[in-house]
Amino acid sequence: MVVYKQAESLKELEQILDLQQRNLPKNISQEESTKEGFVTVEHTLDLLKSMNDVCGHIIAVDDGQVVGYALCMHPQFAEDIEVLRPMFGEIDKALESKLNYMAMGQICVAKSHRGQGIFRKLYQTMQEKLPEGFDTIITEVDGKNKRSLAAHTAIGFTTLTIYHSDGKEWHIIMLK
Repeated sequence: MVVYKQAESLKELEQILDLQQRNLPKNISQEESTKEGFVTVEHTLDLLKSMNDVCGHIIAVDDGQVVGYALCMHPQFAEDIEVLRPMFGEIDKALESKLNYMAMGQICVAKSHRGQGIFRKLYQTMQEKLPEGFDTIITEVDGKNKRSLAAHTAIGFTTLTIYHSDGKEWHIIMLK
């Protein structure tokens, strides 16, 4: 049975990093990245822990193993990951009002557990666990990651803006 919760241990953070590694473009074929999707950012354990200390990452655990995660990235970490810096600038430009938002820094579900509603439940749990005063969840998806864009749209994300950076088209999307 899959349990949804916030990450609490170093072991869980290490399992997040292991799952991340198995879904980076450098570790999967082009065909698999097109069909299954991929993750873009490679985190360090120190950064992942720092982010978790501010707002616990949401994880799906099955039989003691992390099989899915949604990383909570408080805007205070806007400068810590180079590839995400432009996203935070674009969010600030695109938001009409000063919403208090949590950035979802990355979401991933193990291949063995895809198609079982884990993606949707990770976001539901994230919404439930948002710190007091946060209005929405915002994230960005590489325009080439059609599987991820479709999955986010299916659970109610809408496009805030689209921009280009580092030769890629990025879709900033939000869930209220």
